[in-house]
Amino acid sequence: MVAQIENEDIPYEEEVLRNAYSVKPWLRYAEHKSRGPKIALYTVYERALKELPCSYKIWYKYLCLRRKGTKHRSVEDPEMDRVIDCYERALVFLHKMPRIWMDYCKFVVDLNYVTKARQTLDRALRSLPITQHGRIWPIYLEFIKKHNIKEQALRVYRRYLQLAPDDAEILIDFLISVDHLDEAALLLTKCLNDDDFQSKKGKSKHQMWEMLCQLLSENPTKIHSIHVEPVIRQGLQRFTDMTGRLWISLADYYIRKRQFDKARDIYEEAVKSVMTVRDFGQVFDVYSEFEEQIITLKIEQRKKSGKSEENEMDLQLRLRRFEKLIERRPLLLNSVLLRQNPHNVNEWLKRVGLFEGKPRDIVNTFTEAIKTIDPKLASGKLSQLWIEFAKFYEDNKQLKESRMIFEKAVAVPFVKVEELADVWLSYVEMELRHECYEEAQALLNKATTPPPHKPSYYDRTEPVQNRVYRNLKLWSLYADLEESLGTFTSTKNVYYKILDLKIASPQIILNFSEILEEKNYFEESFKVYERGVAMFKWPLVFELWTTYLTKFVKRYGGDKLERARDLFEQALDKCPEKFTKSLFLLYAKLEEEHGLKRHAMAVYNRATELVAKEDKAEMFEIYINRATACFGVTHTRQIYEQAMDVLPDRDARSFGQRFAELETKLGEIDRARTIYIHTSQFADPRNCNEFWKLWQGFEVSHGNEDTFREMLRIKRSVRDKYSTQSSFNVPPTDAAPTEAVADNPMAQLQKEVNFVRAESQKQESQADNPDEIDLDGGEDDDDDDEDDKENEDEDKEEDDGIVKQCIPDEVFGKLAEKVAEQEEDTTIGS
Repeated sequence: MVAQIENEDIPYEEEVLRNAYSVKPWLRYAEHKSRGPKIALYTVYERALKELPCSYKIWYKYLCLRRKGTKHRSVEDPEMDRVIDCYERALVFLHKMPRIWMDYCKFVVDLNYVTKARQTLDRALRSLPITQHGRIWPIYLEFIKKHNIKEQALRVYRRYLQLAPDDAEILIDFLISVDHLDEAALLLTKCLNDDDFQSKKGKSKHQMWEMLCQLLSENPTKIHSIHVEPVIRQGLQRFTDMTGRLWISLADYYIRKRQFDKARDIYEEAVKSVMTVRDFGQVFDVYSEFEEQIITLKIEQRKKSGKSEENEMDLQLRLRRFEKLIERRPLLLNSVLLRQNPHNVNEWLKRVGLFEGKPRDIVNTFTEAIKTIDPKLASGKLSQLWIEFAKFYEDNKQLKESRMIFEKAVAVPFVKVEELADVWLSYVEMELRHECYEEAQALLNKATTPPPHKPSYYDRTEPVQNRVYRNLKLWSLYADLEESLGTFTSTKNVYYKILDLKIASPQIILNFSEILEEKNYFEESFKVYERGVAMFKWPLVFELWTTYLTKFVKRYGGDKLERARDLFEQALDKCPEKFTKSLFLLYAKLEEEHGLKRHAMAVYNRATELVAKEDKAEMFEIYINRATACFGVTHTRQIYEQAMDVLPDRDARSFGQRFAELETKLGEIDRARTIYIHTSQFADPRNCNEFWKLWQGFEVSHGNEDTFREMLRIKRSVRDKYSTQSSFNVPPTDAAPTEAVADNPMAQLQKEVNFVRAESQKQESQADNPDEIDLDGGEDDDDDDEDDKENEDEDKEEDDGIVKQCIPDEVFGKLAEKVAEQEEDTTIGS
């Protein structure tokens, strides 16, 4: 290559002549020539490389420049060969430089020179140290993927796997893609057996096992180097969460090999060994589908080849096998659940139910369950299993065998005493059903006989056989049996044993006392009650006290009054509030019928203080009624006052109304008015309209103008008090809209109010009242303030909802005449 030297090049030429072996002058010269023709730039690089053949920097820039010049050119262009020649010359001096090799390999690969590219890549791997091979192999693998040459690619992948064994999945995927499944399975097995292998694709050992099993089961004719069944069985032991799929894969392997009987054996083994319902469901569904497909295939073969005796027998056999499989499904599922927990009593009982109508299988199942279940690990009531076993023999009229089962059952070390008690009870009930009463009594006597050292019922260190003697169910049945079949003495002995063991319930006490009373052993029955009330606490003792006191009073009446009083006082001591009411009523009834009336009143008085809050009002009602019946209505005044002081506002208001009505009936008007005034503090006018109507009616009937006005004033003050106490204004519920105030306010009042006023009161109101009202409604021009005040009062009265009534003129007497004279004078003056 020859290039003409121009005047601008002279300084650079002089510099490179002075420093021919320095890199920087040549690079500056090349940069200067980069603006000119390519041939001149190439000449500069060639001259530089002639002087400095081992300069990596010059070679790299030169090669990049030459490679860049080949863009958009055909692969057959001679320039391509020149670039390759440049790379070859560079590698003579720089064969250890990985970047040169990488660019060269990429360039050749892009040219699609397959042989040249493979040879160049091999040369690069041979020339570079092994630590640099990781930079060449990605280019090599990309080249292999680009050109689908199976044998060549397979050898390249094998070579690459020697350098990077962790990338085995790349070769496995390639082997599967080129249908070299035997080698792929071997390599995958090797990876699974290597505990240090980590998938770069993020696959777990579980997923790789699944992939291997799928590969083995789906390609039985293409994989010969691996024994499939041992591999899958090893997976069954290692991966219990995919047991169902592994069993299905193994069976599928034999199905594809057309070994159907072997596949069926695998399915049978699977359904009898899986541990979860999910795996069982997967295997059973595939198993039933397999049998169904075989039957369908046999039917199609029969249609093609025609009917024959052998084909018919084979088809019937397969149909029967399929039906049997479907029938066995509940039993197989139950076996799965029992494999999960062999101590599950409920599942064993369900299994027995599945063998209904098969006595031999039922007995075998019961026997197996008894041998398998550990009483300490049993889930459910183990006693129920023994009872059902004995009941099975009883239903088949084999009492001897049933008794043998019960005798074995009572010796089983159950965890809870209740289970052993249930066995004894069932044993006794069986004897009773067959009318073996003496045997039943003997069994109960044996079960309730205490051991010599008498351990506690809750002592778990003792076996249940030593603690069952304190079980109340056994003693209750024993007592009932003695009551029905034994003597009175034996029955008493059983009940007394229950009391001595301190295991009696309130019902036992009541039953025992009832039996004693039937035999006229009253004092003894009362002693039983005494032991019962000493044994229990409230509230369990309430029923005992009630029954005891009722029967004691019924028996002795007033003969043993002091003893009865002591009993009532003992019952009331420490009695909760909610139970005192009935006891006080019984106590008061006793005093009324057999004691003194004043004692009865004292009991009622105590009751009003001690009963529960919700019962106090009712108690005061009873107290007042009884006081009225015994001493008359006048004796109830103090009770009413006490009730109004003690009871809440609502009940106090009710009693106040009744008290006022009582005083009104007795003619004590002033006392009644005082009671209304006192009760008004409990009556909010917005909510208690009935009380105020009652008081208003009282004042209309028995009051006068002043008392009526006082009632209205109190009503307003009480309403203001409740309005102030409320956090928000509550609209009055009893106020009704009234008509507009008439022009004559006092005339309106006369129509609304009907009261009787004494003569002295009329004169006093005329002379001393500063707020005198003009009854005829005449207006006084000189007293406007007084009229305004009257109007305000009348507005308030109107708001209070006063009932309108017509008042006769005779009520006002002389006051009406005086008002008429004033009206006449006013008319003349005007």
